[in-house]
Amino acid sequence: MTDASEMVKLYSNRILALAADIPHSERLEAPDASEMKRSPLCGSTVTVDVCMKDGVVSDFGQDVKACALGQASASVLGGAVMGQTLETIRTGRDQLAAMLKSDGPVPDAPFDGLEVLQPAKAYKNRHASILLAFDATVTAIESLSQAA
Repeated sequence: MTDASEMVKLYSNRILALAADIPHSERLEAPDASEMKRSPLCGSTVTVDVCMKDGVVSDFGQDVKACALGQASASVLGGAVMGQTLETIRTGRDQLAAMLKSDGPVPDAPFDGLEVLQPAKAYKNRHASILLAFDATVTAIESLSQAA
């Protein structure tokens, strides 16, 4: 394949559609926890706000300033995060990292929509951006248990 066809495959219509419609793209006024993560390689940033009730995400907001791949990942997260536990989100993040870095399988539901990012495996310089929203969410929720 040529470089141009690889880029077309990487930035598919599905990825671009996800990037254009990120759920929960407003910051929360009174979150239980917030976390900002930045990819030093590309400068992408994601800030998440989370509220937890009875061990599950009860409210979520995110400000995503990332490439289309990072935005697509944040979109999948935002579409599935409500009602999820820290463990489910952490597992999704770890499975996403394995899919990108070590040819692991597509993450389990509710994050199986991340399969759209499989073409990004070959673009190691994009992996950190793709993981930002998950990393920020896990860190924010973990900070709640550390503060308790």
